[in-house]
Amino acid sequence: MKNLRINGRIWLEATSEGETERFLGIGRMELLGHIQQTGSINKAAKAMRMSYKRAWELVQSMNKLADTPLVITQTGGEKGGGAVVTPAGVKYLAQYQALQVRFQQFLTDELAKFSAV
Repeated sequence: MKNLRINGRIWLEATSEGETERFLGIGRMELLGHIQQTGSINKAAKAMRMSYKRAWELVQSMNKLADTPLVITQTGGEKGGGAVVTPAGVKYLAQYQALQVRFQQFLTDELAKFSAV
């Protein structure tokens, strides 16, 4: 078959108060990466063309589901506020990126099986 592709997404879920919620996925990891680069939830949201409110909700959700916060916010002050990705957040970011690489390799390997048919 011509131009056959296989596609998929992978994310992590967590259970909180009896509810299963999405914990980490490609979008949340991109948001964490932008926060890490810019030091700001607002700037990260703008880089992703996302509302600040939505970015804030995602950060709060990740922090609630994680054992330790992934992002710490700093309010106002002389130099203004900001946000920092914690060591736990950096670890999750690295682990998810590695998982994404393995997942893409899995998809490539599975597609090769179809090409052999």
